[in-house]
Amino acid sequence: MASWQAYASAWLLKRRLKPRLRAARDILELRRLLVPPAQKQPADVVINAAAPGGVPGEWVRPREQDKGRLKLLYLHGGGYIACSAETHRPVTCFFGQLGFDVFAPNYRLAPEHVFPAAVEDAVAAYRAISEGEDCPVLMAGDSAGGGLAVAAMLMLRDTGWSRMPAGAVLFSPWADLAATGESLKTNNKKCALFDGAKLGPTARHYLAEADPKTPLASPMYADLSALPPMLIHAAANETLLDDSRRLAARASEAGVDVTLKIWPVVPHCWQLMPEFVPEARRSLREAGAFLMAAASKAGAVVDAS
Repeated sequence: MASWQAYASAWLLKRRLKPRLRAARDILELRRLLVPPAQKQPADVVINAAAPGGVPGEWVRPREQDKGRLKLLYLHGGGYIACSAETHRPVTCFFGQLGFDVFAPNYRLAPEHVFPAAVEDAVAAYRAISEGEDCPVLMAGDSAGGGLAVAAMLMLRDTGWSRMPAGAVLFSPWADLAATGESLKTNNKKCALFDGAKLGPTARHYLAEADPKTPLASPMYADLSALPPMLIHAAANETLLDDSRRLAARASEAGVDVTLKIWPVVPHCWQLMPEFVPEARRSLREAGAFLMAAASKAGAVVDAS
């Protein structure tokens, strides 16, 4: 059974934010609207600016300096046009509290920087934090960042990078920028955030002249073979639900170990609200446990206490 907080958050977003997103006149307004409310930084994590691979961003680490912690590259959502490492601290700090060293890059945003700039930045950051590492490195992302995580893994695989992620977590990944999923229509009225008809035109800010079915922009259309184990969490009522369903099905057909979990009531990327929504905390804990298990299977010594 869904929590009352899940119902309340979906209700508030649907009535207060969704109409504003629908009526937004330009990119600057969309950027402002897509920034989630700021939350207080937990006392048990440390945040430091860094630029591995020349990509600016921030490390979020547990305050206690234990050796052998797992590294996690976290790619924020925001439709490739908005948000940042800072806006997604509710998620990265939670992973930090679970014991991960999290790097969140501020990859280049559209329309100032179009495809494949975001993929190139994600790959550059991953290569820099994984090079020379003995322990497995992991990857995660939400919404556009979830699709970007898959695209980055595809580029790493196809360029022969030796240290692929040991596992990946995708929260409501935007994996089809061609906007062909049925849930764009069937969930349009139920979704707390997005109008399905708006997603295709929004993707054009990032795609520019690129084909929306280009695999590194829309991993739905890629050969997904030889990718690491993946956990996908999606919301039952969101317009992007079919991106998660179809991506999971295609990954499974390609031989990837993939787990899909669909959560009732919660809004798109509810993981950004761990202080209020119990399902956000549960999703993040399940994601952390999955990543630790994937790292352990890949040979890391993991303290899951």
